[in-house]
Amino acid sequence: MKPVSTEAMTAPETAVNESHQFCTFYLDGHYFGVDVLGVQEVIRYQEMTRVPLAPPVVRGLINLRGRIVTAIDLRRRLELPDGPLDQCPVNIVIPTTDGAVSLLVDEIGDVLNVAGAPFEPVPETLVSTARELIRGAYQLDERLLLILDTARVIAELN
Repeated sequence: MKPVSTEAMTAPETAVNESHQFCTFYLDGHYFGVDVLGVQEVIRYQEMTRVPLAPPVVRGLINLRGRIVTAIDLRRRLELPDGPLDQCPVNIVIPTTDGAVSLLVDEIGDVLNVAGAPFEPVPETLVSTARELIRGAYQLDERLLLILDTARVIAELN
């Protein structure tokens, strides 16, 4: 695979009084978010074509309105256990300067506006690979929102 560069994929670090919007999703029971400005679209599961000799995190290729998009299995990328066999993941399509990439997630959440919450460091309880791919976290009323660094998720596959 050739190097992939990303455009404005990560939210800047926030002060307590700043507000940011995140596209949220679930993965193995964890609650994640990516900067909503870095999401092209969210689509249901698409049939994939396997890629011989591709890294295990590359689940395959999908055809998105005539464009070929690489689908990355975020469970494998974050070293989480495989999901149930009967579960169809959802595609979060992320634009890059070299074309779009799809991140496969268990379930899509909402667009969440985070205002007034401090941006915390990455929790130490996460496995090392996941810690490297997460920018930080917001402690919400009901749960922890982990902010995924999509640029790192994509760039380190090369």
